[in-house]
Amino acid sequence: MVVVVPTRGHDRSRASALLVDDDRVLVDLLALLIEEHGIKPLPAYDPVAALELLEKAHPSVAVVDLNLGPFDGLALLSELRRRSAWLPILVLTASGSEEDKVRALDAGADDYVVKPFGHRELVARVQAHIRRGQRDRQTQSHPVVFEIGPLRMNVDEHTVDLDGVALALTGNEFRLLHYLVRHSNAVIPTGEIAMRVWGYDDPAARHVVRETLHRLRRKLGDDAASPRLIHSIHGIGVRMRPTSP
Repeated sequence: MVVVVPTRGHDRSRASALLVDDDRVLVDLLALLIEEHGIKPLPAYDPVAALELLEKAHPSVAVVDLNLGPFDGLALLSELRRRSAWLPILVLTASGSEEDKVRALDAGADDYVVKPFGHRELVARVQAHIRRGQRDRQTQSHPVVFEIGPLRMNVDEHTVDLDGVALALTGNEFRLLHYLVRHSNAVIPTGEIAMRVWGYDDPAARHVVRETLHRLRRKLGDDAASPRLIHSIHGIGVRMRPTSP
C-alpha cells in the first residue's frame, strides 16, 4: 500500500541553460544553437562563474564539459548537484569509457553526451531535460510523502528512509525511485522509464536507466534473486512492490 501525504509547494523557474566550458568558441556555438530554439543561454567559462549563475539565474538545465582545463569538472558537477537536487545536468565528455560515464553519474549527472556530438542530438537532449525538469517542478507543486513497505520517501524534503535509516541517493536515483513508487505494482518497461524519467528513449538513455537501476537496487539492499522492493520482469521491465516477509 502507498500512503500519500500532501505537503507544501515550490515555484517554477524559467527556461534557460547554464553552459559551462573553458572553450569559449564551443560555448558561443552552444549558446547560438539553443537560442535558436527559444532557450536563454547562460554562458560560464569557469566553476566560479557557473556557481554564481546557478544562484542568480536559476537555470532550467545545465550543460557541463568535464574537461575544464585547470579545473576539476567532476568537482564542479558535485557542487552543482549539492546546491540543486532537481537541476537537470547534462555532461559533455570526450571519453566514451564506461568508467568515466559511471564517475559522472556518481558525481550527480543526469545524462551524458560523448564528443564529437551532433548539434540536433544535443539540442534535443537539452529540450528533453528542460521538459523533464518542468514536470519535476510541477510534481513539487503538490509534493507528497510515499510509504511502501519498509520504504518512506519525502519528495518535498528530498529524503528516503529504509527501515528507518536515511539513504543517500543521487538525483537520478531519487527521480527513478520516485517514478517507481508512484507506479507501484505496475510493470514498467525500460523504454517507458527512459521516456518518463529522462525525457527521451534511445540506447544511451536506456543504458543510464539500467546503470541507475543497478545502483539504486544496491543502495536498497535488493538481491536480484530475492528482491525486497524492485522486481525484474524478464524481457519487459521492472515492478515496484514490497515482498511479503
